[in-house]
Amino acid sequence: MTQRYPPNKVLINCWLFTITTLIIVTGCSRSRTDPGKEILVGAAADLTPAFEALGRQFEQEEGIRVTFSFGSTGTLAKQIENGAPMDLFAAANVEFVDQLDREGLIISNTKALYARGRITIWTRSDSPIAITRLEDLAQPSVAHIAIANPEHAPYGKAAREALESAGVWEAVEPKIVYGENVRQTMQYAQTGNADAAITALSLSVVSDGHWTLVPEELHKPLDQALAVTKATRFEEGARRFALFINGPRGRSTMRKYGFLLPGE
Repeated sequence: MTQRYPPNKVLINCWLFTITTLIIVTGCSRSRTDPGKEILVGAAADLTPAFEALGRQFEQEEGIRVTFSFGSTGTLAKQIENGAPMDLFAAANVEFVDQLDREGLIISNTKALYARGRITIWTRSDSPIAITRLEDLAQPSVAHIAIANPEHAPYGKAAREALESAGVWEAVEPKIVYGENVRQTMQYAQTGNADAAITALSLSVVSDGHWTLVPEELHKPLDQALAVTKATRFEEGARRFALFINGPRGRSTMRKYGFLLPGE
């Protein structure tokens, strides 16, 4: 037997269903189109541990959630050129920010240096190979050396420059394994797919292994810069996070991960 509701109950249920549907649809639509209290930051891979810590601090203090997209600086810059909806871009080399500025894709008055990076030679703690300088990478016992792709990763470019300055590039080039970014470079060495990696100091200090700092005079400075993009949907939040990075709390955290800071 078909159950029938009294007319008034039908009206009440229809009204409740309509209101509930509107609430759900409105909520879903808002989550897709309204940035609210959240920003998306495209950040160079060397920043992963430092920025994850900064993101947590910033959210606690400012109530703004930070979501990160980590990758090679060149790849992130290309994504911004292609319309990726990033609010803030933190590059591993100021040249990429300058290029986006020339293309009119960032808010010029938000451009700022926030760190200078350093590179290291990193090996696993159980590695039998002793490496204390770049020249040691040429020894026959080193079969594979991981560096980030210098075509789009500033840390990879610095690694190649350092090897060239040390006079060993031609000897080690056949051994080179290229990572998509400096974090992947570290992973190659951590998993044993490379005997050593030339990677970021900021990643080396949080990884279980042996590392040696590469003299900074062997490569061009890794001056790292950030800027708010013109595509931002939450300019105020992006500006606040940029200031936070260069503020007392941010500088303290960046220093902890081995970065040199502007003005120091």
